[in-house]
Amino acid sequence: MSGSCTLVGAGPGDPDLLTLKAVKAIQAATVLFVDDLVSEAIVALAPAGARIVRVGKRGGCKSTPQAQIEALMLAATRQGEAVVRLKGGDPFIFGRGGEEVEHLAAAGIPVQVVNGITAGLAGMTLLGAPLTHRQHAHGVVFITGHHQPGGHPTNWRQLAATARDARLTLVIYMGVKSCAYIQAELLTALPAHTPAAVIQHASLPQQRHAVTTLGRLQQTIEHEGLDSPSVIVVGDVVRGIRAAAQ
Repeated sequence: MSGSCTLVGAGPGDPDLLTLKAVKAIQAATVLFVDDLVSEAIVALAPAGARIVRVGKRGGCKSTPQAQIEALMLAATRQGEAVVRLKGGDPFIFGRGGEEVEHLAAAGIPVQVVNGITAGLAGMTLLGAPLTHRQHAHGVVFITGHHQPGGHPTNWRQLAATARDARLTLVIYMGVKSCAYIQAELLTALPAHTPAAVIQHASLPQQRHAVTTLGRLQQTIEHEGLDSPSVIVVGDVVRGIRAAAQ
């Protein structure tokens, strides 16, 4: 007997930001495979008898191999479980959701996906600033600051020129560790006075942020002691944070 499998976006951490569909899926689960970045308040929504399996994946930390996670999900679904893969943010924005859907689909297991609010959007919204604005930003790019070993590195210089010419906001995930390099590459096309912000633990009680400029980005991160998980936002819309604070 085959069960069901649902990828659920847990959002940035605040349970109030979950969708109703996400809550229903969590409450109907018999087993949940939970990422490190999912808050305990969200895990607590699971039924008392549900099995909680921690399968964290954090850069620089001990992680559960992706292949093992996919094997566990497949086995539990085939055993008739109501499987929920609970992922921080949105499953399809740097959540490896695409890989997991492909793996289960290849084994004949259909997967439902429930979107969640991604941290880059939530962090700026909670600070009162948009990611797009008719006068300041005609679009937004979500991009990772981390690339797989042996993969194709991001052409940050080209991206900076595109952001400048097309008036785009850059939202950089997993970029704190390589910030100095990213900053130097972006400065080849974007002026040093370009507004920038770093938001750590978006939506959680311990949320912290700093508003700065692209030219002082690395210096600000070091001075403020900001670390992962953080998102870096670069673009004129960051000025909205200061306006919201007034």
